[in-house]
Amino acid sequence: MNYVEPIRDYNKLQDILEYLKYENKRNYIMVMIGCYTALRISDILRLKVKDVKNKKNITMREQKTGKQKIIPINAVLRKALEGYIKDKKEYEYLIKSREKENKAITRDTAYKILKDIGEKFELENVGTHTLRKTFGYHFYQQTKNIVVLQEFYNHSDPSVTLKYIGINQEAVNKAVLNFDYRE
Repeated sequence: MNYVEPIRDYNKLQDILEYLKYENKRNYIMVMIGCYTALRISDILRLKVKDVKNKKNITMREQKTGKQKIIPINAVLRKALEGYIKDKKEYEYLIKSREKENKAITRDTAYKILKDIGEKFELENVGTHTLRKTFGYHFYQQTKNIVVLQEFYNHSDPSVTLKYIGINQEAVNKAVLNFDYRE
């Protein structure tokens, strides 16, 4: 498996979302869900309209771990979802294939979509985990709360979480060099 990176540049992330919002609403929702919930792509693809309609949380059993997960739907994601699902039936998959009636796209298709986005927006090392890592990277940049993020990802150690979200040695070195007790 190749190592994938988060989308670190906030402005580029916003450009991607703006582009997808008008070019392909299904792909827009897939990226929004990934970036706002940190769900794995396999779990995103299992979501149906009924899982998010009039709900405050996404409640599911993670496919990879088998653990129950409750993820709050924040206001930004809520607004995007409401617009997207308004004309959809509750039994429909959110990330529906165009080829088959009420089937989700495959993981391979999701990967190709994300790779194409990466190429279009000149991002390297993009894959299905990019969305999950993007959530973690920006959550950490905003809160600096690695303990909550570690718990959220169910990682054994904060260093695992930092590596996972792409806080590399260069960033650590920069932070230490710029550290000063004076304000």
